[in-house]
Amino acid sequence: MKLLIAEDEKDLNDVICKKLRKEGFEVDSVLDGEEALDHLLYADYDLAVLDIMMPHMDGSQVVASLRSEGKNTPVIFLTALDTIADKVKGLTLGANDYVVKPFSFDELIARIRAVARTARGASSQVLMLADLSLDLTGRTVARGGAEIRLTGKEYALLEYLMINQGRILSREKILSHVWGFDYDGGENNVDVYMNYLRKKIDEGHEERLIHTARGIGYTMRREE
Repeated sequence: MKLLIAEDEKDLNDVICKKLRKEGFEVDSVLDGEEALDHLLYADYDLAVLDIMMPHMDGSQVVASLRSEGKNTPVIFLTALDTIADKVKGLTLGANDYVVKPFSFDELIARIRAVARTARGASSQVLMLADLSLDLTGRTVARGGAEIRLTGKEYALLEYLMINQGRILSREKILSHVWGFDYDGGENNVDVYMNYLRKKIDEGHEERLIHTARGIGYTMRREE
């Protein structure tokens, strides 16, 4: 799962990112609202955690601009404002949840997972395609009941494909989502890792689940 953290207190930003990466999330971070909006408009994130009080553009303005552009990225507000009126205003603007400072990291992580699960319209933490399963909580993958060991980058790539199964994802989208908004390496890195993933997911199985959309990118689906 790929997250954007927008928090102008650098030390807190660093701690949040460190904790979330330790939990297995892919994380990009910014320090002001304008940067947050740029990232959210031009890259795909599964969820954003936004401080409300930020320089240049506050979190409420970021969400309002995001929704006006038709982007439905789930958003959790992170703020010291804790009155009922503040919470109602944030949710009315289009946020999905509200975490008040000071907060427990366990609570933040639980809310991130709950909001992301709701946004996917799923009650289960396990994604399935044919006999392939991906457990979002345990970060485990199995096919035909046999566990498949993946590197962190391979797991992030497979998770993105599984969440978007049936959709064709361009190399550019995959690169931005899995490697990060600011990654300046070539798109051939996507092809290299897709080959790694194919060997682990499809090799030895009659049905292929990873497919190439020639000249565009990749998709995960059952064979027709």
